[in-house]
Amino acid sequence: MLMKLWPAETKLNFMSLRTVGTLLSIIMLTASVFFLVTRGLNFGVDFAGGTVIELELKDDVTVENVRAMMPFNADINSAVGTDARQIVVIKFGEAPAALLGEEFQALPPEDQAERASQVTNEFAVNLLKERFGLQDIEFLRNDTVGPKVSAELFRDGITALVVALILMLCYIWYRFEWQFSVGAVAALAHDVLITLGLFALLQLEFNLTTIAALLTIIGYSMNDTVVVFDRVREERRKYKKMPDREVINLALNLTLTRTILTSGTTLLALLAIFFLGGPVLRGMSFALIWGIVIGTYSSIFIASSIVLSLGMDLNKKPVEDTPGFQGAP
Repeated sequence: MLMKLWPAETKLNFMSLRTVGTLLSIIMLTASVFFLVTRGLNFGVDFAGGTVIELELKDDVTVENVRAMMPFNADINSAVGTDARQIVVIKFGEAPAALLGEEFQALPPEDQAERASQVTNEFAVNLLKERFGLQDIEFLRNDTVGPKVSAELFRDGITALVVALILMLCYIWYRFEWQFSVGAVAALAHDVLITLGLFALLQLEFNLTTIAALLTIIGYSMNDTVVVFDRVREERRKYKKMPDREVINLALNLTLTRTILTSGTTLLALLAIFFLGGPVLRGMSFALIWGIVIGTYSSIFIASSIVLSLGMDLNKKPVEDTPGFQGAP
């Protein structure tokens, strides 16, 4: 039905709005850096260290009862598990040393720092077992990440993002031209930084699943950008005397239907996960939803605008197309 309403041929002048798009991006990037510096990211247990315990919600195992019995600060909320069961999620860092017993307090400071997370986990588990009569099998989840491991996970996650950007820079440089490579990677960095800024603004939990979402955003945005670039190259070969601005506008209009269909159907699935998947999946699905929106925007107003500003090299021998690949809708 949508395709019947959508015109068969569009002639939108995207590049006439590139100045507006650039200003909007500068504002969003500046705001993102500001929020990252002033508010910071709300690191989950994966990166901040600590413990996550999940229990099935029962008559006596409720959020209120668990909060009442915990002798130290803990983030306790209800949620819906991946199997649709109602659960109680308990998140906490290290408990005060005074609660962890004389044996722990007698350890050297270095050993205390290394063992604090595990000892706190054991202390909390024993309290829950004693208060609610729980068995080990009734703990749906019990994960503890120490400070050293969490630091390594964060470093490895950031390394994965940087390596992905570098490899894509090299691929686009080889596949197209250096101007396209600069435009594509600038658009990817733009998407990641603005997504991080939004997480800092809303204080959504930033964990390993968020890193996975960011890597997915990079792949999705690059796919959209490559389709546009391939069409730009094809139209450049056909219309050698046409100004670059018109070539890029033509390519964007030719791929517009494909972009709307791909982004729209993907968003429908992600919106279902966001609203029905519960808090466990909400952070990742939110990052993907925002990433698709900002990725589509950056393919048009960042990557293409940079290629227009840098120009295209008509003298470079093109890399042979992959058989069967179609950049058009």
